[in-house]
Amino acid sequence: MTSDARLPRAFFARPSVEVAPALLGRHLTFGGVTLRLTELEAYAGGLDPGSHAFRGPTPRTEPMFGPPGFTYVYFTYGHHWCVNLVVGEVGSASAVLVRAGEVLEGHDLVHPRRGGVRERDWARGPGRLGQALAMSGEHTGRDFCRPALGKPIDLVVSEGEPVPESDVAVGPRVGVSGPGGDGTAYPWRFWVAGDPFVSAYRPGAVRRRRA
Repeated sequence: MTSDARLPRAFFARPSVEVAPALLGRHLTFGGVTLRLTELEAYAGGLDPGSHAFRGPTPRTEPMFGPPGFTYVYFTYGHHWCVNLVVGEVGSASAVLVRAGEVLEGHDLVHPRRGGVRERDWARGPGRLGQALAMSGEHTGRDFCRPALGKPIDLVVSEGEPVPESDVAVGPRVGVSGPGGDGTAYPWRFWVAGDPFVSAYRPGAVRRRRA
């Protein structure tokens, strides 16, 4: 059964490789747009050469070193904003990159932002997703787990409909090399197997989790 109850901070206070697959099927809502999350990548801060936080804190990565439940939004390739959710313990700088999703609500908002491309491609990839949500650097460091206290929270991650482990596919992260040069040492990309709202890239060494 689908639920829109907000996920608590304790949900995010775990290692990124646990949180990322657990976010599949959950709902992310921002500015009138709701996505069903279909693809995520885990990053492990100082333990992970592929992480922006690998060499320590900078003004840009500061939100990653705080408590879980905050956003880290960064600019890449000159024109894309990528949305991350900070997880783990304070100081771990762990985060989950939101790579893809299906638009469930806010179609009238997303359509003009995405230039009239087919709906399947509205949020199919991290740059497209950031554009669909109209998120940018001004939205980094937002606490999406704080109590509402009578005021609406601008970003909410809610229960949605979790994906069974047997339907979770696992493989190397996109564009991130590892000790072997191919990224297979970090099989930290998680997506819904066979889902049409997942980015087109399919790395090798794909396996499925067993329930």
